[in-house]
Amino acid sequence: MFTNNQRQEERTGKYGTPRLQYLQELVSQFQNSTDEEQKEKIVANLANFAYDPYNYTFLRQLNVLELFLDCITEPNEKLVEFGVGGICNSCVDPENAAVVTRFDGIPLIVQCLSSPVRNTENYALGALYYLCNSSNMEEILKPEVIDVIERYAAAEAVSVSFSNLAKAFLDKHVPGNKVPVYLCLAQS
Repeated sequence: MFTNNQRQEERTGKYGTPRLQYLQELVSQFQNSTDEEQKEKIVANLANFAYDPYNYTFLRQLNVLELFLDCITEPNEKLVEFGVGGICNSCVDPENAAVVTRFDGIPLIVQCLSSPVRNTENYALGALYYLCNSSNMEEILKPEVIDVIERYAAAEAVSVSFSNLAKAFLDKHVPGNKVPVYLCLAQS
């Protein structure tokens, strides 16, 4: 459920930690940790906070979106998954999307489309769905990217929801695009 100031005050209580302070503590823990598993848990936690518009200003203030982008460059597949998941959760907001774009996040997200982890691919596709606009569509709608998304759209046997997300991407950003029949037949 989305939060507002009143709900946050009720949930935090008189002696609770304010949201900004709590998120700052998570960021500090991440920065100071050398334990990979601990870092994974922290980024997953931050990614969960990224879905709620109440937290968007805090995430930008604390540079959490940049932290997510940094995670995408790590060799640890869990950090990549949770990093791109946090971006996907937050980039529905135009200000967050602008931050991701300004810090060269699009090529990093595009790389995630070929991840061995299905969730990472799914989050990357969702992030690109929200990021794609007139100012960056040339960067996103490259033939090789569209080819990957078309293959995802044709992969209903693998995952209907994933296929539907790819189809929604194509419908919104590639007008008149139809998944080639040969791709659908290849999946049969």
